[in-house]
Amino acid sequence: MKENYKLPCNIAQTLNIVGDRWTLLILHEILVGASTFNEIKKGLTGISSNLLSDRLKYLEQSELVSVSLYSEHPPRYSYSLTESGKELEPVFHSLLIWGRNNLDKCYKKLVHEACNHEVEQTFYCAHCDTSVEEEDLVVLPVEEEVSSRA
Repeated sequence: MKENYKLPCNIAQTLNIVGDRWTLLILHEILVGASTFNEIKKGLTGISSNLLSDRLKYLEQSELVSVSLYSEHPPRYSYSLTESGKELEPVFHSLLIWGRNNLDKCYKKLVHEACNHEVEQTFYCAHCDTSVEEEDLVVLPVEEEVSSRA
């Protein structure tokens, strides 16, 4: 995939990897249990086989998806998320919550399995062992590490 954004921004650089059409939906299909090409394609009505194949190859190159051969004749592969790919799960949860709050027609909601009530997002600081309110969040630039060489 081409680099669409040349901005020094985490969001822009992440979109360079997962921002193409169908890419997040492919990752989500794998996250929820689709592991073969046909299972993924079945869950994504409208995607062409060529596009799905290209995206899966790209996601493997980007180290978000791992691929393993499960049948040699004909060659068939299974797909799973890498640890990096699995770290996108909270992003999907955020999109579900945003959709629930903002879409005219909502298809899914995120609930606590034990009580079946909808959940809210919270932020947590492991250093302070405390929940953090959104108004107390601030985005800062990452400081470059200083080399220990003199």
